[in-house]
Amino acid sequence: MSAYPALVMGGLCIVGGITGFVRTRSIPSLVAGVGVGALYLYSGDAIRKHTANGLETALGASAVLLLSSLPRFTKGPIPAMLTVTSAATGAYYGTTIYNLRR
Repeated sequence: MSAYPALVMGGLCIVGGITGFVRTRSIPSLVAGVGVGALYLYSGDAIRKHTANGLETALGASAVLLLSSLPRFTKGPIPAMLTVTSAATGAYYGTTIYNLRR
């Protein structure tokens, strides 16, 4: 299992939230981007240190991001990218959890 997908997604979400705020002054973009990014970074750190709930937190952050970006999938390249990357990250961590629990 790897912490890299969670760490990369955390960085991308935080940068995306800040960028959205700078471009449009959208406070929801800032709060959501930094919030989901912080969840991903926390989970990546927990996975790297082999502490409890790292994988589950990464899967939860992926679900939150997927559910929030899916309705905007056709609105442009950024929502589409968020949807695809959150689905891929969720699939990775979901599969990892499933294989560990078998």
